[in-house]
Amino acid sequence: MITSLEIQGFKRFTSESFELRPLTVLTGVNGGGKSTLIQSLLLARLAETARGTAGDTVRLNGLLGLALGEARDVLNWTADTREITVRLGGPNGESWVYVLGLPGSEQALHLEVLRRPVQSVPGIGRDVGEPAFTYLCAERLGPRDTLAVSAEEPERIGVGVRGEYTAQVLALRDTRAVTSRKVVRDPLRHSEAAGPQLRLQAEAWASEIIRPLRITARMAVGIMAGTIRFGETGLSGEEIRPVNTGFGVSYALPVIVAGLLTEPGDLLIVENPEAHLHPAGQSRLGRFLARVAGSGVQVLVETHSDHVLNGARLAVAQDHTLPAQHMITHYFDHDRASPIDINDRGELSHWPSGFFDQIETDLGRLARARRGR
Repeated sequence: MITSLEIQGFKRFTSESFELRPLTVLTGVNGGGKSTLIQSLLLARLAETARGTAGDTVRLNGLLGLALGEARDVLNWTADTREITVRLGGPNGESWVYVLGLPGSEQALHLEVLRRPVQSVPGIGRDVGEPAFTYLCAERLGPRDTLAVSAEEPERIGVGVRGEYTAQVLALRDTRAVTSRKVVRDPLRHSEAAGPQLRLQAEAWASEIIRPLRITARMAVGIMAGTIRFGETGLSGEEIRPVNTGFGVSYALPVIVAGLLTEPGDLLIVENPEAHLHPAGQSRLGRFLARVAGSGVQVLVETHSDHVLNGARLAVAQDHTLPAQHMITHYFDHDRASPIDINDRGELSHWPSGFFDQIETDLGRLARARRGR
């Protein structure tokens, strides 16, 4: 578990520190630094996966969906150093430091790994048997007739950065290709699912969060692709193409599947889980992600949805699937980030100006408009 994150010299951060908990929610204004915080963890991940490779560099574009440009684009414009430092802290005083340096040219499309921990960080490392790292970016794939497949070993395939391997993951765990982790862990099992298998659990959670549906996932023979088809519960067995179900299903399903795949100690990062979902679905997805965090997984969520936040608050106050002390929210305004705690009744420790208060602002203006002011 990572309990703290310090970022130096990276983009807008000269030197900033953040507390991380099993569930960390990032929210606030556009351009406030939420994505930069997540990207610092992605750089640490890339530094780990570059361990032992020729060149020992971190590419700024392509991998993990990053598109950071040139080396000069990622350095803090006020810092004197030509280095970026990402320092992670652990629950027992551990300190894991990654230092990435500017190469000879500021136009280079990579950074050099100057320092990293001797041992990989839980959730950041990449070896078999270590906690897994999953990152789902905001720009997930919309409805597709076919989805990509990965050449990784079946046991190690996740949903992908954009959800592109979701069909493959579901299909493989319905076959003998995967011999372990074919069923969802007890804390994450839906009580109304037809069984503990991943597809059945994903079907039950998707039916609760999005709308009632059946899921069929297959590997398309001969074309190296996966397919997902949906069905309406209570109707005939006719399969429905994703393009005829709307964007919400295709955007939310990878988040659900990624959560169900987790094991204790894993790190799950999700950007904008609320995309294309109606408010009730956003709230239910927030409750689901909090439940994942309560099962021993570290979950980091970036969101602009008060419904996602309120769903997580309900998980604390009503579902009791996440202890209050295991959740923290960081609100980013134009100048700084403010940590917000929660108690066991779901109440927030404070409510900064601009923090999900737009509805009150707009309703006040409407009331004044009705009075003719």
